[in-house]
Amino acid sequence: MFTGIIEELGTITSLQTDKENLDITVRANFASELKIDQSVAHNGVCLTVVSIKEDTYTVTAIKETLDKTNLNDLTQGAIVNLERGMKLGARLDGHIVQGHVDQTAVCTAVEEADGSWYFTFTYDAALHNITIEKGSITVNGVSLTVVNSKKNEFSVAIIPFTYEHTNFNTFEVGTVVNLEFDVIGKYVKRITELGV
Repeated sequence: MFTGIIEELGTITSLQTDKENLDITVRANFASELKIDQSVAHNGVCLTVVSIKEDTYTVTAIKETLDKTNLNDLTQGAIVNLERGMKLGARLDGHIVQGHVDQTAVCTAVEEADGSWYFTFTYDAALHNITIEKGSITVNGVSLTVVNSKKNEFSVAIIPFTYEHTNFNTFEVGTVVNLEFDVIGKYVKRITELGV
């Protein structure tokens, strides 16, 4: 489990394909504190550490993950949002995030608002995911509040700290991001579908 509060930015140092898998090596300040088999969220995608070397570590993304996330778009030198799993008993400063990406979205607008930024994203409505005004959404692993909700579109407002300390400062129109919808909303949607 994660909170959606980004711990640090990592840099992709190597991308190696192995059959249909992708081994992703990341340089991060906390690399030496990691353990093999530990979970780390990368742009909101929970991946397992498979090796550690000095200030880098490697995780493996399988085809299922690559098909549903933006990890296939990574390039050497790319900046990713990183968060280690939350500690039991720690404050939940964001919201409950599983690290299981539901789908991707495309950034359709970036608007500077005299000290903050508004980002608008559209996503495929065919998967029946929804947002609600003032509800939670995770974009590339960042826990955010929806400020404008439409059928397959929403906006978020970003404060300067978040803009400077996540990869939001690299987003432009056309950037593909990972979305994880609020887990409580997903359960409510499923219960409604089943007519329980």
